[in-house]
Order: sequence, then C-alpha cells, then structure tokens
Amino acid sequence: MSGFVSFVSSGPGDPDLLTLKAVARLQAADAVLFDDLSSGPILAHARPGADLVGVGKRAGRPSPKQDHVSRLLVDYAKTGARVVRLKSGDAGIFGRLEEEITALTAAGIGYEIIPGVTAASAAAAAAGLPLTRRLTSRRVQFITGADVTGELPEGLNFAALADPAATTVVYMGKRTFADLARNLIAHGMPPDTPALLAHAVSTPEQSLERHTIHSLATLLQGAQSQTPALILYGALAPEVESRA
Repeated sequence: MSGFVSFVSSGPGDPDLLTLKAVARLQAADAVLFDDLSSGPILAHARPGADLVGVGKRAGRPSPKQDHVSRLLVDYAKTGARVVRLKSGDAGIFGRLEEEITALTAAGIGYEIIPGVTAASAAAAAAGLPLTRRLTSRRVQFITGADVTGELPEGLNFAALADPAATTVVYMGKRTFADLARNLIAHGMPPDTPALLAHAVSTPEQSLERHTIHSLATLLQGAQSQTPALILYGALAPEVESRA
C-alpha cells in the first residue's frame, strides 16, 4: 500500500501567506516533514495527531542528510500515509526538491507540488519594491550564493549578474557576498548600485537594510550570522527607505 506526498510551499514564514491549498493539505496530512523555516505557527495548521518531523537544514548546524530525508518520505508513504513535505518559501526554488522527487519516483509513489510565495517576492513587497521596473529592470534572476561547500559557486555568469538592467536576488549569500561584489564591480557594475539586505522576511524578526553593493560587501565581509537572509541588488528604486 502506497500513500501520497504533497510538497507544500510554506512561504517565507508568515502563516498568513500560506495558500488555501497548502492549509488544506496540512489539515489532512498523517505526517508532516518540515524545514526549520516552516516550523512555529505554520505547523498550527497541521491535523491534531499528525506526526511532525523536523528535517530542516541550516548552515553551521547539525542537519539530516538529504538521503535520510528522502528515505523518510518513502517510508512514510509506503505505510499508506498522506504525507506533507513542508518546504520554506517556494518548494521549487533552491529547495532540493528534485532529489526528493527522484526518490519518490523510484519507489513508485505519487506526489504533487503546491507552489507558494518565495522569499524574494516577500522581501520586495515588504520593502515596497517591484521586482521589475518598466524600462529599467527588464528581467529578474535568482541565484544561490553558496554551493555545497558554502563557498561562492564556480562558473557564475558575472556578465549577466552585473547587468544594470536586471534585478538579482541572492539566496544564502551573506557569507560570500563580499566575493560576489568584487566580481560584479570587476565586470562593470557600479559600486553604488542599490542593494537590499533582508533578514527573516515576513516574520516578527524581519529587518530590511538599504545599502549599495560596495557598502553591503564591506558590512558582510567575514559575516558569520546564521540568521536567514537574502540580498536584492540592481535596478531597485533608489529612493526606497529601510523599514523595520
């Protein structure tokens, strides 16, 4: 007997940003395997009596291996359970979704993906910013600032990342932003290009800080903070002010 897995996107942290479908799946689930950033008040929507299993990964902290998480999904589903894999932000954006889908497919277990609000959209909204701007920001690009070793990924297209007519969002990039900024400036991006540092978006701990790529790189040089954050830079409205 095989169950079914719903990959549910929990959004950036505010339970009010869950979709109606996400809430319905949580209320019906027999087991919920959740990321760290999907815990807290979001889990209040889970059905009473459901198994709640933390499987989140955080830099610098002991975390379950990906193959262990995938095996848990398969094992729960094989009991016939309705399983929710609760992922922070949007499940399809830097959420290691593919590895878990691969494991389910190999085991013959059905699944669905329920999209949600990614942190980039929530950060821009909190700052009163559009992610695109007519005539000045023709595209949006999402990148990860860290590879599996925690370093700046190799093979980045710095010419594209330094495009002044794009808005770029860097996930997991605080530790490596100083290195990224040096490369951006070397590829022609002005040091005074606007940048936004967004911590704990949509939660009570949210903070938004306005910078330039140069000043932000200086601030984050050698940064060790584990607080979740992302960075937006490029064709942002320069007149926007930081909001707490």
